Amino acid sequence: MSERKFPNEVRQFTISDDDDGVRLDRWFKRNLPQIGFGTVSKWARTGQIRVDGKRAKPDDRLTSGQVLRVPPGGEQTGRKPKPRRELKPEEIAEAKAMVVKETKSAIVLNKPPGLATQGGSKTNKHVDGLLDAFVEDDDTPRPRLVHRLDKDTSGVLLIARTPGSAASYSKRFSGRSARKVYWALIVGVPDVKEGTIDAPLAKQPGTGGEKMHVDMEGGQPAKTRYRVVETAGKKAAWVELEPLTGRTHQLRVHMEAIGHPIVGDGKYGGQDAFLTGSISRKMHLHARRLIITEPGGGKLDVTAELPEHFAASMEQLGFDIALSDAKPLREDNTERTKAEKKQAAKAHAKQYRKSRRGERRTRTTSKASAKKGARSGKHSGKGRKR
Repeated sequence: MSERKFPNEVRQFTISDDDDGVRLDRWFKRNLPQIGFGTVSKWARTGQIRVDGKRAKPDDRLTSGQVLRVPPGGEQTGRKPKPRRELKPEEIAEAKAMVVKETKSAIVLNKPPGLATQGGSKTNKHVDGLLDAFVEDDDTPRPRLVHRLDKDTSGVLLIARTPGSAASYSKRFSGRSARKVYWALIVGVPDVKEGTIDAPLAKQPGTGGEKMHVDMEGGQPAKTRYRVVETAGKKAAWVELEPLTGRTHQLRVHMEAIGHPIVGDGKYGGQDAFLTGSISRKMHLHARRLIITEPGGGKLDVTAELPEHFAASMEQLGFDIALSDAKPLREDNTERTKAEKKQAAKAHAKQYRKSRRGERRTRTTSKASAKKGARSGKHSGKGRKR
């Protein structure tokens, strides 16, 4: 967002690529949050807001490069931008130590186990609280979470740099075009070495929503692809997991449901989730790889190294880390661009019209035959009368 100020205090902003396609009212919420929706609506109704010189409505979509005219004033007390949290030097160092990769639109972290993604009841330390470490000045927007990992799950966590990129990435996650592959150590070895677990999930009654369980009648659809990479006798197995849906605790519940809880997951596996000997009692679930389309096009493909306890367990069980590259298990569903979607729609419409023309020709021929038959019948009838 770039701003041009004039002596009469009318403000003009050039719409950035990051805000391309956003609604006008949403643009204000992102960029001028101190101006309320009521004020925006009034300005639009009275023609004081202009886009490229033309009147605009709150639900109009903006395009990058357009110039937005905003009248002076309109700020409301109580709607000021949220102040930055002052972080301690050790907190800033902790946040930056998690960084795996940075792009124009994202910061990718390798979240350690034991660190919550967001705050909550009795949770004061979390990733979201450390994101101010990536705000360089007052003109830098605060990065935003677009998905989450359980507190005891480690691995790839994507942070969006701007509101626009957050919206784009969120759409990829909700539309299931983002590809996430997890590594896990499980107790025992499944009889079927590769397959799909299709088991609906719901909140377990009496747990206050803290636990999930399989509910074949009232649960929400939940699917997980899995593949056994290597086994340690019948004691344990190293598996790749790919969630095809995004339910709470999905991977953990699904593995317990087939009788092979994730090592260290006492919440769902109870005492059966722990291996004897020197294997760590921490949970062995790691978001190994993420593949996602970036807002400007192109693929972001990131891999996160295993945490210390997981790597030690792999070594003790004799597993060879080189046996897996965490390749997605499902068939590729490469996201199409708008132009490709439009072209596909045109091709479909053309094929549909073509098939309908064939139907029309068939109906026309049938009607002509019917009429001919009817005329023949009349003539023959008349002949019989005679």
